[in-house]
Amino acid sequence: MSMLTPPGMGGKYRITGDKYPRMRRPRRRGRLVFGLVASVAALGLIGWGTLQLIDVFTGGGKKASAAGARTNCAPKSSPSPGGTPTAVPRPAQITVNVLNATPRSGLAKKTADELRKRGFKIGEVGNAAKEHDKKIKGTGLLLGPASSLKTSLPVLATQLASAERGTDTARKGGELDLVIGTGFKSLTPKADADKALAALTRPQPTSTTSKQTC
Repeated sequence: MSMLTPPGMGGKYRITGDKYPRMRRPRRRGRLVFGLVASVAALGLIGWGTLQLIDVFTGGGKKASAAGARTNCAPKSSPSPGGTPTAVPRPAQITVNVLNATPRSGLAKKTADELRKRGFKIGEVGNAAKEHDKKIKGTGLLLGPASSLKTSLPVLATQLASAERGTDTARKGGELDLVIGTGFKSLTPKADADKALAALTRPQPTSTTSKQTC
């Protein structure tokens, strides 16, 4: 037996040269079981993640989008071409008293004749009362009852756009006063007055709700 032969191996295994027999350690079952469990867990996680991705890109994503659409989308409102006309009277329904508060004579009659041509009814024509005589520095003053502030008074204002407006709470009836001031030269040109009157009586658009598609 050679001195390099491991004890207990007899002469069956003989070591010659520089090569030695490889001695294996006994395998441990614990490591095998742990590796198997870890592999199963990893496969389970991969499978669960795959299902989540499939759910997002197929049915689940559509359901989420539909829920978001129901939550975030709102019906749009669009104006309809029709509408209710503004509740203002026509010039033929308005009676105007034309009063001259200036030193110039004949101004009230001339102005009244022009208003009549434009469709207004004419009431009193003459000089202004003392409280207004020679005290209106602008082009004029339009007076009427409180109820006329948003009805007939704006209609008369289309004929003298630069005039001031006021209400007389003690006034009875619906007549209006056009008090001519010292700055008056003429009524608003008829073409401009007609445009302003048309805009005043134009129907206002109403909003309609339409179905929103998201």
